[in-house]
Amino acid sequence: MPRSVAGPAIEVRGLTIRYGDLVAVDDVSLGVEQGQILALLGPNGAGKTSTVEALEGYRRPTEGQVRVLGLDPVADHRELTTKIGVMLQQGGVYTAARPDEMLRLFASYYDDPADPEELLEQVGLTDRRRSPWKTLSGGEQQRLSLALALVGRPAVVFLDEPTAGIDPSGRQLIRRVIAGLRSHGVTILLTTHDLDEAERLADQVAIIDRGRVLALGSPAELMASRDHDEIHFGAAAGIDTTSLSTHLGLAVAEVAPGEYRVDGAPTPTTIAAITGWLADRDLPLADLRAGRQRLEDVFLRLTEDAKAEAAPQPPQAADAGRRRSRPTRR
Repeated sequence: MPRSVAGPAIEVRGLTIRYGDLVAVDDVSLGVEQGQILALLGPNGAGKTSTVEALEGYRRPTEGQVRVLGLDPVADHRELTTKIGVMLQQGGVYTAARPDEMLRLFASYYDDPADPEELLEQVGLTDRRRSPWKTLSGGEQQRLSLALALVGRPAVVFLDEPTAGIDPSGRQLIRRVIAGLRSHGVTILLTTHDLDEAERLADQVAIIDRGRVLALGSPAELMASRDHDEIHFGAAAGIDTTSLSTHLGLAVAEVAPGEYRVDGAPTPTTIAAITGWLADRDLPLADLRAGRQRLEDVFLRLTEDAKAEAAPQPPQAADAGRRRSRPTRR
């Protein structure tokens, strides 16, 4: 059972990280209570990795304050490493070593480690315990990386894309392990591109893009928040959104290949007009979500809006009132 500390297990205030003239993280603030799962979501280059590296103590903040279990990850790095677990997406393992060897080696670094054999069983690798790392499948390597992150009985765990490249049964196994950790009071920060996974597992979600937090809250709160009505539907990629928009008298955007958003109330008339327009062109309707958002819908809308805001303005807009431009983030 992880020891409790006063206040949040993870606390970030005004975190800013610069690489020369580039701002990778721009005034980020967030907190994770003990025993909670925070999913940190964002497109590639959003600033997620830099944020997590600061929390793990491998990146010194340019500005702001970071605390994990009440410790400064840089100044108190040696003490903190005994209390956290880090699961990398790749690397960090001797390719010729076997799972049982690696777990025993990592266990030797801690005063009170978990039992390596129990961890192998937990991640479904008992039958592969003597197989060299390089002969394991990608999913098996991911599961071993998870076991290595847990061998020190950490109070806080950082998971980088834990189910990337894993088959459905392996994903379910890892999700059960993560849920079990939370039930035992372990705090988890999870980065993932699997928004369904974040929706299922996370207590809190932070959506970050261009180094800034666009939204922070529970999945239910984010999916319930909306400043206007929307209709979402799936169809073939690349349909004529201009024609459909003219037909409906409403803005239509392809927010992802084959995923569309209509900015308007989900009235029966509008729904009928969408399905009729598709039927006239013999285009199949994959799904239709009227008045109901998924976390993916929220993510796409927020990152699309952030992209539009950061785009260069036409000269007339710049003359009317130029916004301060933001440098590209990593």
